[in-house]
Formats: sequence, C-alpha cells, structure tokens
Amino acid sequence: MKLVSVEKLVQEFSLEILAAEDQLHRPIAKSKTHRPGLEFTGFFEYFPMERVQILGQKEITYLHQQSEEERQKRIGSVVNYHPPCFIVTSGQSGLTYLKRYCSKEGIPLLRTEEKATDFIAKADAYLTKSLAPEIALHGVCLNVSGIGILLRGESGVGKSETAHTLIGRGHRLVADDIVVLKKLSHRTILGSHNEKNKEFLALRSIGLLNVVRVYGRKAFQDETRITLDIKLTKWEKNSLNNELELEQKFSDYMGVKIPFIEIQLQPGRDVAGLIEAAANNWYLHQQGYSAAEEFMSRIESDEEDGDS
Repeated sequence: MKLVSVEKLVQEFSLEILAAEDQLHRPIAKSKTHRPGLEFTGFFEYFPMERVQILGQKEITYLHQQSEEERQKRIGSVVNYHPPCFIVTSGQSGLTYLKRYCSKEGIPLLRTEEKATDFIAKADAYLTKSLAPEIALHGVCLNVSGIGILLRGESGVGKSETAHTLIGRGHRLVADDIVVLKKLSHRTILGSHNEKNKEFLALRSIGLLNVVRVYGRKAFQDETRITLDIKLTKWEKNSLNNELELEQKFSDYMGVKIPFIEIQLQPGRDVAGLIEAAANNWYLHQQGYSAAEEFMSRIESDEEDGDS
C-alpha cells in the first residue's frame, strides 16, 4: 500500500505546524480529506478516521460556541480516533483547546490561510496522485495537440526518433524510455516520468538530449492523461487494413481501457504525421464526427441523385 507522510503534506502546501511537530512521520493512506461535522455531535458510525481531517470556519465557529466542558468532550471524542492530522483553514485562531488535545495525543495540528473549499480541492488532487496505483513500462509518453499518447514498440524500432520529430513539430515530451502510469480513477490513466528521466530524450547515434535546454520549455510537460496507446511495429507485407473505419481496439492498464492503434514502419512513411492524424481523428470522434460516415452519406446522396 502506498503512503504519504504528513510531513510531505506540510511541505507541499507550506502548512503552519501548531502542535505535535515530532509526529509528522504519521502516514496518510487515503486520498480524500474529511470535514468532521456529525462527529462533533457524537455520531461516529461512518467516521473515516484514516483520512486527513479539515476544520473550516463552520467547524471552528461551532466549537467556539460550545461551553468549555462541551467543547472538550466533542474534541476529545474526535481526537481519540487518532486521524493522521487536523488542518485548520482560513488562518483561524483561538485554537488553544485543539493544541492541547493534539499535543496530548500526538496528532499534528496544522494551519493554512486558504479557504476550506479551495484547500480541500488541492489536497484531494495531491493525495489522489500521490497514492494512486502505478506501474512503469518501456516506451515514450507525449502530448500531441493536447492529447496524451503512449508510444510503445520493441527496442530500436524508432520510438525516441519519432518523439524527436514530434517535438520538432511543436508537441511535448512527457517521458522517454521509462513511462510511469498512474491510475487516478476507473477511467483515467496519467502518464509521467520517474524524475530521473525528466526532460531527457535518448537518440541512437546522437546521445542524450535535454529537450528543454535544446528546444525550450514548450517542448516538455510533467504529465498527461493517456488517451491513445500506439504501438510501432515492423512492416508486414499485405497486413495493413484499408477499411474505411477500423474496429476500435483497446489496451488494458490496471483495469482502464485505452484505445489502441498499431502503426507499421517502412522507409518513407511519415510516422510522426500518422500519429498526429491519429490524435486529431480521435478528437473528432469524441466530438461525434466520423469521416467514414460522412463519406458514405455522400455516396448515398449521389446514388439517390442518379436515380432521380
């Protein structure tokens, strides 16, 4: 199971530490935060105690309005479940009672100036990425006209060279050689690098290129949602399908289906251009347009005109 420490959260969002500074090693295993509301009234049947607990203005104002005895009772009940940490939003003050309980139980109490809704959105997104299941595979990851592409094939088939051509045409490299795939949801796979290969592209006979140094910041981006899985293969005579519209095939990565296309290589074929065409065609399909359907409708229209 992947884990993120409270300390990582503190560093990512520059959080102020109010209590239990020596407990920042505590692990976070869940990707969603939680705002305790019913829990302060004594209802704990569905309390997700393993999540980061967010205390916004609503929660803190409610606690401030309680008598000291009631406040201690309500806070004590929640703290006793030992969640990873508490984060107070909107820079709220008057937290002496919270500091006391968190220090006693060894639970980090943190604070941010951001509003609860804004911070929750950012924290959930960060934790979702950090805790997402992931795999690493051999290939190249690119963003072509805003569409994330995983480029695969045997070693030496020309993946990196094709990527270099696409970069020259204004598209962006995400990762070369080792691509890290993260499952963010049952429909979303995110492609990224492994930090070590960030910005680097390896070209046979040339060596290692830093695409940012050579082509500028526009040549690289950290991550992209994988939309197409394209495999480069060696040319096989009489094996290409010339149907007007091919039946869609899919690859499966961690239970997520990604549209799959195979492109055969032959001297003279503009592989980079074919990848651009595949990306643009996929986009049009998402908009509900089919070139094959339009072509057939024209033929049918001509036939009707000829019969009249």
